[in-house]
Amino acid sequence: MKKASLSLLFASLFPLYASAADADIQVSRYTVSFPKNDRVAYRGSAFPDGLPVGVGSGLLFLHKEGNDLIFATVTDRGPNADAPKAGKRESKIFASPDFTPLLMNIRVSADKAQAVDARALHDAEGNISGLPLPEGLIGATNEVALGESLHALKSDKRGLDSEGIAPDGKGGYWLCDEYGPFIVHIDASGKILEKFGPQAQGEERGVAGGLPNIIKWRQPNRGFEGLTRMPDGRILAAVQSTLDIDGKTKNSARFTRLVSFDPATGKTAMYGYPIDVEAYKKAKDAKIGDIVALDNHRVLVIEQGADKDKNMRNRIYLVDLSQASDLSQFDKQPPEFDDADGLKTRGITLAAKTLAVDLRALGWRQEKAEGLALIDNKTLAVINDNDFGIRPELVNAAGGKKNMDDYEADGKGNLLVDGNPTQAKIVIQPLDKPESENDLWIIRLPKAL
Repeated sequence: MKKASLSLLFASLFPLYASAADADIQVSRYTVSFPKNDRVAYRGSAFPDGLPVGVGSGLLFLHKEGNDLIFATVTDRGPNADAPKAGKRESKIFASPDFTPLLMNIRVSADKAQAVDARALHDAEGNISGLPLPEGLIGATNEVALGESLHALKSDKRGLDSEGIAPDGKGGYWLCDEYGPFIVHIDASGKILEKFGPQAQGEERGVAGGLPNIIKWRQPNRGFEGLTRMPDGRILAAVQSTLDIDGKTKNSARFTRLVSFDPATGKTAMYGYPIDVEAYKKAKDAKIGDIVALDNHRVLVIEQGADKDKNMRNRIYLVDLSQASDLSQFDKQPPEFDDADGLKTRGITLAAKTLAVDLRALGWRQEKAEGLALIDNKTLAVINDNDFGIRPELVNAAGGKKNMDDYEADGKGNLLVDGNPTQAKIVIQPLDKPESENDLWIIRLPKAL
C-alpha cells in the first residue's frame, strides 16, 4: 500500500572516470536517468508522459553489495516553479499538487546507477503532501500555492519539504525539512514516527516541538537543508542560510546554525557555521547543501551560492565543532546581530573550517549539490537535485511586461498588471541540460579525512 506507484526499470547510465591531477582527486561521474514509465503525474503538453522524478535532495551511503554501492535518497516537496507574488506574499506553482515526497534507494555499479524501491512518505492518515503549511503556524512559509492554472491550492499542515537523510541505527531514517524546519523520524517503509520542530512560545501555534524556538526565523524555504547522525546518536541538522530574526539579520549574520538534537534525551545545542561572508554580495546568498559526520565533533558541509560576480561556488568544508560555542546560551541577544568584533567581545567562537573539496574546480556543472554521503574516510558521494526537470515560462505577455515580477497573481487564474487581469499565463517547460539531469559523483580523496 505504501509503495509509490512508480515502475522502476532503469536504463543504463554513463560513468566517466577522471583524475584531477592538480589535487590527485579521482572522480567517477554518473548521470542518473529514469525510464519513460517512471514519471510523476502531469497533464501539461510539454511533458505528455509525465514529469521526471527528481531525486537527490539528500544522500546516505548504506552499504556495499559486492562491488555495488547502495545509497538512500529523498525527493523534496515535488515539482514546483516560481510565480509572481500574490499580493505581498510569495507564490509557487505546484505542477503536480498531489505529489507525495519519496524515499528511494540508488544502486551504483561500475557502469550505471539505478534508482529502486520508491516509497511514499506517509503517516497514520495516509500519504503526505509537499504543499506549504497554513498561515499562522510556526513553519509556515506564507507562500501561496498555485496550480498551473494559477488558481490557489489548499495548504496542508502535514506538508513536508524533505531534504537531508540520515540513519536512525535501527533500520529507519531521520529526515529534515525546509518548512518548519522539522526533523522527522521515519521507518524503512517511509512511515512518519515522530516529528520535531521549533517549540512554540506564548500564543504561537506549532505543528511539532522539541527544537529551539529561534530557528523559526529561518528564511522561507531555507529551513533544514541537511542532517547527519553522529556516532554517539545525536542528530545534527543544518539551517540552509542565515536566520532572519525579526526580519533584520539575513544580510548581516556571519553564520548559519547547526542544530544538535539528542533523540534519547531531547537535549539540544546549536553551533555557528561561519559562511564565507566576503565571497557573497549579501550574507543571505550563502546556502548549505548537505552535511555528513566524520566523528562526534567533525563534519563535512557543502557551502554554495552565487558569489559577488554571480559565479556559482560549490565547496565541501571540513568543519570542527570541538571548540565552537553553544549558541543556546546567547539567544536572548542573538549573535546574528553581531559583527566579527562583537562575536569576539562576547566570547562566541564559531566552528573552525578548512576546504576539503572545491567541486567547481573538479568540473561540477550543476547549480547546486544537495546530497553528500561518506562511503569511507577517503571516499565521498555527491548528488544534485534536478528539480523534476521543469522551469516556468511567461507567455502572452502584456505589452512590455516581459518579467514575472511585472505581474501579480490573484489566485483565481489571472495575472494582473496594476490590478487589471491580462492574457498572460505561466506554462511549465523542460529544463535544459545539464540542469535537467541528476548527476552523481563518487570522489576519491588522496588522503583520509
